[in-house]
Amino acid sequence: MARPREFDESAVINRALQQFWANGYEATSVDDLCAVTGLNRSSLYRAFGSKRDLLDVALAAYEANALNGIARLFAQHPIDDAARLFLSGLFGERSDAIGRWGCLIGNCAGELAARDEKARKQIRRSLRRIEDVLYDALVRAQRDGALSDRADPRALAQFLLTQAQGLRLVSKTNPPPGVLENIVTTTLSILR
Repeated sequence: MARPREFDESAVINRALQQFWANGYEATSVDDLCAVTGLNRSSLYRAFGSKRDLLDVALAAYEANALNGIARLFAQHPIDDAARLFLSGLFGERSDAIGRWGCLIGNCAGELAARDEKARKQIRRSLRRIEDVLYDALVRAQRDGALSDRADPRALAQFLLTQAQGLRLVSKTNPPPGVLENIVTTTLSILR
């Protein structure tokens, strides 16, 4: 009979997620993961398989959190307000490190997708799921008359997703004041 785990798996995954998000996959060592999770190598490997497998679990947790947050935001606000909150919330008023970490999914796309087929598929799937949440919100807005009948909700969802990823990437550079806000304003003008 297997021994029960003696650690909070969710907390361990979250700590590993933060480590990968802050430093990237390649720059995160197994020793780093052991340090932030409090697990020794043997426990880490037994629980998650490998560093790469732990990244997969961390990405899935990140995606689930993002999907829930985006869906909730667009369900609670009119489309214009939701889109503004969605885009400006990607950089907000934060000047701390996490405000400049970008998007874990986007970071992994840049770091791994070109050479890691498994990562490419997982990232593509994650981005498609986010796009689908945006699409559903835009379809509802169109049905409710808040979005023109001539608009293409799928194309707009793809556009918003691309803008969101671009904002996260640009925000990592700590751009001069007003740059990110200008991008949001221009993006929102497309929705009107």
